[in-house]
Formats: sequence, C-alpha cells, structure tokens
Amino acid sequence: MTARRRLLPLALAALAAALTLSGCSVVEGILPKPAETRDAQSGEIVGGGTTDVFTLSMGDCLNDESSSEEVSEVPTVPCSEPHQYEVYGEVTLTGDEWPGDDAVTQQADDGCYAQFQPFAGIVYEDSTLEFNYYTPTKGSWEEMGDRLVTCVIFDTAATTGSLAGAAR
Repeated sequence: MTARRRLLPLALAALAAALTLSGCSVVEGILPKPAETRDAQSGEIVGGGTTDVFTLSMGDCLNDESSSEEVSEVPTVPCSEPHQYEVYGEVTLTGDEWPGDDAVTQQADDGCYAQFQPFAGIVYEDSTLEFNYYTPTKGSWEEMGDRLVTCVIFDTAATTGSLAGAAR
C-alpha cells in the first residue's frame, strides 16, 4: 500500500477555482512528472516539478489542485512564481497508536493555528489569509511511523513571493 498524506478540504473558493481548471491530456497522465530542482546550498526550490509530500520543507511553494483527500505528491514551484500555498510550519504528533481522524485533525488545527501569527505577522482572526495542512493517514501512521503535520498558508487568489510577515 502506498503511504499517503491527507490535505483537509479547502475553502470553497479554492475548490471552485481548482474545479474550473482544464483537465490534463491522456499523454500527460502517462508520462512521469519531473521532480523539483533545489538550490544545493539553500535547499530552496529553483525549478518547479513534483515533490513527495513527505519531503516538503519550510518555505516551499506549491499548487495542489487535487480533489482527492489523499495525496502523495504535489506540484511545487519557486516562490517567485504564482502559487497557491506556502509551507509555513510543522507539527509533530505523538503516540504509538493511531488516535483517529478527529484527534489528528484537532491537533493539526491547533498546531498550525499557533504557528500562523509568528509566520504571517498577524493573528489569524484579523488576517485575510487562510491555512490548511497535510496530515498523516492511518496507513502512513502505522506503516511508516508518519507523525508530521505540514502547515500551509494561502490567499484565495494566487500569490507571488512569500507570505512570511505579510501581515494581511
């Protein structure tokens, strides 16, 4: 079984935008997607491509138009290009036994909420920005020991550049 992580459903505007995009051709669906290119020293993405969700790093920018609740890879781009999301935090869950979807969601929500203000420069309630997260699934928890929640910040419109300190 392939390990996967889950991105909880996004705001309706983001979902609606994703659904209006045109589909890929049959050939694009068959060909393997190239991996992202990172700067050897900084680790920053300098060439867009496909990134395994288990290897997303702080500051990575991505476009996840998947309508699936479970994803294993996402398209990443340099943050200087238009993008939907930016990785702004991580939360490590604890425990040996799978706590259940509700507990994972609550811990992810609490942890990403706590990291929102330090990253964005404004409290979540006063911000026009939103956040979401990739969480472990029961399968990735049990089969791979996955305990990492990856927090992503986004604007309902595409963003260029980092949202660090955006204070909006």
